[in-house]
Amino acid sequence: MDSGTSFNLKNFLEINLAMVLLSTSGPLGRFIELPVAVTIGIRSFIALVLLFLYCRFKGISFGLSSKDRGPILISGVLMGLHWLAYFVALQKSNVAIGMLSLFTYPVITAFLEPLFLKTRFQKMHLLLGFLVLCGIYFLVPDFSFENSSTVAIGFGVFSALCYAVRNLMLKKQVSRYEGSVLMAYQMAVICCMLIPAFFYYDLETVPSQWQGILGLAVVTTVFGHTMFVNCFKYFSITTISILSSIQPVYGILIGALLLSEIPAWSTVVGGCLILISVIVESVRSYR
Repeated sequence: MDSGTSFNLKNFLEINLAMVLLSTSGPLGRFIELPVAVTIGIRSFIALVLLFLYCRFKGISFGLSSKDRGPILISGVLMGLHWLAYFVALQKSNVAIGMLSLFTYPVITAFLEPLFLKTRFQKMHLLLGFLVLCGIYFLVPDFSFENSSTVAIGFGVFSALCYAVRNLMLKKQVSRYEGSVLMAYQMAVICCMLIPAFFYYDLETVPSQWQGILGLAVVTTVFGHTMFVNCFKYFSITTISILSSIQPVYGILIGALLLSEIPAWSTVVGGCLILISVIVESVRSYR
């Protein structure tokens, strides 16, 4: 947690609710049968419209200072790359492997936060990150590039890198702007990035996928990601990344209930190691 910020139960509950909402991305990503770029493009457009209307209704300004425009633009590009790589990982594997491979990002964040935000490196974060890494190892013991799950983990780790850097870049901006405004700008950037996809792919099957896309745009993006960004005000990025490692556990449970994807024992072991890191960091944050 940031120095000078005491533990607040409301903030802690808020980040956990955000994790539940964000965890729907895995099952929904598996449920939607569209090209990844089309899924992300439509998701971003719906979220942009809803966020724009919300900010107008609340009278929230979209004004940005000149020094913040560059970092917010770059964070939007990173968010788009994060989503694209993550959904490819989901398509090439399953909810469990796709989501858990993404959660190498606490390890990446722990190393990058001192460089980005000039904070003191904490050795405990290295240990907790190592636990998460051990959890990832149990997902695919046979690391072969002929194995689609191994390829999926590669995309998941790249997604994690983009996500970690994006979060660190937004940390300074979130104290000056509402999370809904920052998300709206990122959605606009992603929409612009993915315009070519709508001329390249066949869009005839889009209407049949509206339920999944709408759920992804509203539940995961508008509510989940906006709440998540707002939590940057209360916790350090490394603490947030480790606390958010509970997200794959929620996602796997939802996937088991809705998609009948029952994880293998090795996946359960990996998930337990990740969960241990979450509990340890939760206790440390409380203290």
